[in-house]
Amino acid sequence: MKQTLLVLLFLTQLLSAESFITQEEYARQLYYNPRGISCDQCHGEKGEGRLVARYEHKGVQKAFSGPAINTLKYADFEAALDKRLRGMPRYFLTRNEIKALYFYLQQQKKKQE
Repeated sequence: MKQTLLVLLFLTQLLSAESFITQEEYARQLYYNPRGISCDQCHGEKGEGRLVARYEHKGVQKAFSGPAINTLKYADFEAALDKRLRGMPRYFLTRNEIKALYFYLQQQKKKQE
């Protein structure tokens, strides 16, 4: 009985312990390494948008750019991650990962202001 109480006490302490990284650190890691191509490669360091490539198609010069994502409302941001439009890969992120990414972009925007 005493041993069971000690194990329960240990597990309670372990589960209630704070994370070893902050929410912003986690979100930053997710932004720069989600599962393949990082968000910054197309959307810039702070989600401001970025020119990815210039190319020629049938004799016409074109450009491929990642749009700004740091000004989107959360609902639009979440919806965009669930579609494959204009080269956007599907990452199959969890809701918590999407919230973390959005949090990161909002923190970066605040730092710019």
